[in-house]
Amino acid sequence: MARLNDPGFNTVFNDPIHGHIELHPLLVKIIDTPQFQRLRNIKQLGGVYYVFPGASHNRFEHSIGVGYLAGKLAKSLQKKQPELNINESDILCVQIAGLCHDLGHGPFSHLFDRMFIPEARKRQGQDKKKWTHEQASLTMFDHLIEKNVLELEKVKDWQVLSKEKDFIKELIVGKQADADQPKRMVPYKDKSFLYDIVANKTNGIDVDKFDYFARDCHHLGIKNNFDHDRFIKFARVFKVDGEKHICASDKEVGNLYDFFHTRNSLHRRAYQHKVTNIVETMITEAFVLADKHLTFEGEHEKFTLSTAIDDMVAYTKLTDNVFEQIFLPTSWELDEARMKDLKKAREILTNISSRCLFKCVGQFYSAYPADIEDMRLHLLDDQKNPLGIKLLPEHLNVIKMDYGMKTENPIDRVSFYRKGDKEAFKISRGQVSTLTPGHFQEWLLQVYCTAETDEKILALARKKFEQLCQTVTSKKVPTPIPGEFKEWFLQVYNGTTETDEKTQMMARDFYELWLKTLTSEEKRALEM
Repeated sequence: MARLNDPGFNTVFNDPIHGHIELHPLLVKIIDTPQFQRLRNIKQLGGVYYVFPGASHNRFEHSIGVGYLAGKLAKSLQKKQPELNINESDILCVQIAGLCHDLGHGPFSHLFDRMFIPEARKRQGQDKKKWTHEQASLTMFDHLIEKNVLELEKVKDWQVLSKEKDFIKELIVGKQADADQPKRMVPYKDKSFLYDIVANKTNGIDVDKFDYFARDCHHLGIKNNFDHDRFIKFARVFKVDGEKHICASDKEVGNLYDFFHTRNSLHRRAYQHKVTNIVETMITEAFVLADKHLTFEGEHEKFTLSTAIDDMVAYTKLTDNVFEQIFLPTSWELDEARMKDLKKAREILTNISSRCLFKCVGQFYSAYPADIEDMRLHLLDDQKNPLGIKLLPEHLNVIKMDYGMKTENPIDRVSFYRKGDKEAFKISRGQVSTLTPGHFQEWLLQVYCTAETDEKILALARKKFEQLCQTVTSKKVPTPIPGEFKEWFLQVYNGTTETDEKTQMMARDFYELWLKTLTSEEKRALEM
């Protein structure tokens, strides 16, 4: 990402995704702080880099991209709807929020807050209170301003940081369902749509995803079917349930299904790739073992890898370089007893570097979590396990994947408008296509074995695992609707054809007759 400086003008960055982008001097001043610069050394996709060689991009360039897109969307709304009274301070606030939304990420991004911190706390017997990188982003944002205030004061519009700091922090985390936020939002009640730009908690459509979809797909070599520029061009603000929200053109409904499909595709093909999860599980174990052997100087004391989250001076020193730090000599080198964990951590990381990884036996998808749990318990039972290999809990990885709103269709939460309309409306799945997804959440079970497992034994285990999956799946597929009724029934059921009361009664009668043809197990599957 090249930077072109020209005195008296905004700084221009040459970004591989968005081209030449201009950033306000205050944004550039924030970028040039140590707290922001650490993002250069934190991989955007963590362990994915060990599977996709192109995934070498970092949180640094992603954050700059989100800051740029936040400003682009705000400026587009300002130009198209002057009645919204969007001023330059509003635009700067959403840009700063976009720029700083990921300040709290730790080494290897989501591996740190979703895997390492929970596991480290569990083994230490600490409280189970969830810690997130979003919380750390807010703390780091305060820390950044405090430590660099003298430099920030030198640039144009720096007062926005002091006057609107709380508002910017709210934009970073999005609209929360807590009792105090309505009071805090009072000054911006007329501009509630600004909360939809960086972290949209209503439907998940925000500039954070616009950038990482485009950037991750570019570096992974995966096609991105979603056009964020088109969405921004046609976005408008309307009142929805008494509050202003960003709405999409009715012509964009197909584009938005592509948006959520792209999200799901990235998870299936990259973020939850079987080797990615193996690598991240191994890195997590190495970090937990090395935790107490690594120290980082804080404001007044030293902290370990897991406790550095409590001190932003120490936390600023945490980057992906922790991987290499584990191999450096420590003060424990002379204490053989205390070196045991560190030696094991080094061995694990060496195995990752030499590709001596766990082996994947197979994967099983289901829309029903009960299926996954039954399968997991079945495989852990030595007497019931049909695979012929010993499996431990750490060899079974359970993952939940969805379209961003658990079992809900996120498009149901999007409000649309037609050209010339003054009110927004919803678009049902039946009005789009009968080929759109019917399920919006699924569970994945990944089964691994040790790297030393014999290839012949592994091949036999994989074959038996496939047979087990087919057995479970066949029990869960309901009897299909008879072909002669299928098209008519689906049209009535999905509301894509106008029907009178008599036809609706016939559809209900047919549905009841069809239910009688199902077994009790198939009926239970439909109800889940």
